[in-house]
Amino acid sequence: MWRLIGKTLAEGPVTLPPPTPSSDALAELAGRVGEAARARLGRSLVIREIDAGSCNGCELEIHALNNPVYDIERFGIRFAASPRHADVLLVTGPVTKNMAEAVKRTYDATPAPKWVVAVGDCGLDGGCFKGAAGVVGGIHQVIPVDLHIPGCPPNPTQLLSGLLALLQSVERPLP
Repeated sequence: MWRLIGKTLAEGPVTLPPPTPSSDALAELAGRVGEAARARLGRSLVIREIDAGSCNGCELEIHALNNPVYDIERFGIRFAASPRHADVLLVTGPVTKNMAEAVKRTYDATPAPKWVVAVGDCGLDGGCFKGAAGVVGGIHQVIPVDLHIPGCPPNPTQLLSGLLALLQSVERPLP
């Protein structure tokens, strides 16, 4: 054990460098999402994230949207603690039996117009948890889903692209 600790201290950790996103491309993409939200809603986009039983891989990528690299709040896109203030529900993971009712209640508490985005491969059909004893399945088996963003996990750029596609595909709500 001491040999392994000494080797780690001498050589340092073995990690890959983080990806270097193009700041101009990210700014353009996030700006387009913000503009599309204002065009569809007349205001900024508010997101409520729901973990329905995931491994937290997708949550880490969703939380990265608020870090200094992506910083989506500068474009008027923000996360809400309450579904009553949300326009979009980002649901991650397979829906577990213990979370099915909570997901339904959160969906019911979200005011119209509301959209549901299933994030990750688990949100589509249960992913690697498919068929497990405590898993209901994909998000669509509990609430209606408007968009699925594939990946295990999808990166923040894919999440922004998915939100933009969602906003461009929906009809403008009635005032």
